[in-house]
Amino acid sequence: MRVTVVGSGYVGLVSGVCLAAKGHDVTCVDLRKDVVGQLNAGVPHIHERGLTELLKSVLASARFRATTDLHASIETAEIALIAVGTPSKNGAIDLSAVRQCARQIGAYLATSLHHLSVVVKSTVIPGTTDTIVRGELEHSSGKELGAFGLGMNPEFLREGEAIEDFMEPDRIVIGQEDQTTLERLEELYAPWNCDKVRVNTRTAEMIKYANNAILATQISIVNEVANLCTAIGSVDALDVMRGVYLDKRWSPITPFGRLAPQILTYLVPGCGFGGSCFPKDIQALRSQGENLGLPMNMLNAVLDVNTAQPGQIVATLEQKLGALSGRRTLVLGLSFKPNTDDVREAASIKIVGDLLRVQADVRCYDPLATENFKLAIGDAANRIQFSSDWRREVDWAEIVIIATRTQEYSELASLRVSGKTVFDARRLINPADVATADYLTFGRRPN
Repeated sequence: MRVTVVGSGYVGLVSGVCLAAKGHDVTCVDLRKDVVGQLNAGVPHIHERGLTELLKSVLASARFRATTDLHASIETAEIALIAVGTPSKNGAIDLSAVRQCARQIGAYLATSLHHLSVVVKSTVIPGTTDTIVRGELEHSSGKELGAFGLGMNPEFLREGEAIEDFMEPDRIVIGQEDQTTLERLEELYAPWNCDKVRVNTRTAEMIKYANNAILATQISIVNEVANLCTAIGSVDALDVMRGVYLDKRWSPITPFGRLAPQILTYLVPGCGFGGSCFPKDIQALRSQGENLGLPMNMLNAVLDVNTAQPGQIVATLEQKLGALSGRRTLVLGLSFKPNTDDVREAASIKIVGDLLRVQADVRCYDPLATENFKLAIGDAANRIQFSSDWRREVDWAEIVIIATRTQEYSELASLRVSGKTVFDARRLINPADVATADYLTFGRRPN
């Protein structure tokens, strides 16, 4: 199929490249000429594992290209995927980019007899596609639904694992408002053999939000339980969670042994969720509920716990060690999760900010996200030393904080940590492996 993807962020670029890899003819549209030039040269402007190799492959096969010309790209397309950003603005979703994109597509439709299915790939609150997007398309084109198609196809991509998630999905949600768009989306995803959920666009939108809200709720309830374990004492929250997830409803027992579903990784105490999805999506869903007169008590609590969680690191260190002024502190991990350079809503921003507030001597390391972190914290970056060799910095540090669950930091157990304080905010290492250090974490009272 001929597909146009509008937007070349994490969702748009990954979707476009993966669809091309499955045999579709894909054009990715971006307003930034430098980004378009990079993509056509085989150089992605975002970091995603496996993306560079796959991009070069689909460019070589002539199944993928990038352009700044939206109208030219949709002249022969059967589907236009809207994959622009939907950031949070004062807790509510900002749909300005989606609106603008729909208006531009509508302007093309006004002068063409070409039938195009416009499918929203961006994460938008329920009711957006069949009201706002449809309204912009109809107003700009002077045509009604039927003269064009309308659909909603949410993404379930984990940053760092996005290529794998797209190529080997657990489900594909096909939302549509007309039969032609349903048929086109069926053809688009024909190469994939997985569960396919066929619904209207509002249901497709809600599936995405419900999915993220429930996962975020798990993270916050586990962290709240962990905080209670710390307060009680002589209880390790990780032992508690191990006992919980052996419930066969979490870990089914089969004739071939017990299953360990990936959902169990959401039952490990830590310093909270971040990134481009969970925080803004939970805020957007809460805002929509409140606008409809619902109190949204659960989502308020989820966000409150998550906002407060990173702040407990410095509070715990001060309780254990006293004033942190001048204390040599090494922060390992700046991205919100491993294998990405994305620092949006990363716990590290709060952790480092707290350390600077108490005038600690701070050094930081991340294999991918250092430059984005510097941009995120602005002038405060001038008060931090960024290292290219974290193992060397361990000798310098009095305090080491593991802020991202990046596997290489587990090597900390084999380094000289005697007499140091280690705050393992991601429960990455076994306390017994650093017995010579003062080991701190969430859900386990300090010795």
